[in-house]
Amino acid sequence: MKTIVVLPAYNAEKTLEKTVRDIPREFVQEIILVDDSSSDKTSELAQKLGLIHKKHAKNSGYGANQKTCYHLALQRGADIIVMLHPDYQYDPRLIKYFIPFIEEGYFDVMLGARIRTRREALAGGMPKYKYISNRILTIFENLVSGQNLSEWHTGMRAYRREVLESIPFDKFSDDFVFDSQMLFAIIEKGFSIGEIPVPVRYFPEASSINFIRSLRYGIATVGVALGYFFKSLWR
Repeated sequence: MKTIVVLPAYNAEKTLEKTVRDIPREFVQEIILVDDSSSDKTSELAQKLGLIHKKHAKNSGYGANQKTCYHLALQRGADIIVMLHPDYQYDPRLIKYFIPFIEEGYFDVMLGARIRTRREALAGGMPKYKYISNRILTIFENLVSGQNLSEWHTGMRAYRREVLESIPFDKFSDDFVFDSQMLFAIIEKGFSIGEIPVPVRYFPEASSINFIRSLRYGIATVGVALGYFFKSLWR
């Protein structure tokens, strides 16, 4: 099965080379980077590293970046699509463990779960307010959806091709809540979701939204969850 890694990038020049270096190429056939109109040299570095890349003419948002990533991967014949943040916050070497679970039919979607214990998450540099908000939102989303996922807000995910072909992701937000909309749509369609623990890595060069944007994201996520819940009452 053809595996393509997609990198939704914005100002990732400082961490891109480390991320690409650790992607296990014996398991991955192609790497696609979509640059959401970065102000640094992300695109130039992607070209130097030999990546398939595209640059948005204007900054369109995190969700819009993923939409472009997925369309390109599907057009290039991917059977498994791995979405990885190129900020080196997630360990790319673990991709080799994601692929067999999908390839062998155990799951349709795989998530990299960063949070196993509070101590581990905080020791990895996750800010306390992010840890607390992640836990609260994840518990709420699990209750609403009937799932028991360790984390709903990871930036390391793998999809079977059929998942992306079945989910109307073009209709979703162009902002960060796109990730939550994807998971609720996946659950609604009845696709199976598996998880693999990944280490927490926060450091100055890693991308991270500020408190205000995190708050907006949290409110939007609650709205998506409630929308799913009330819709499910009629099914």
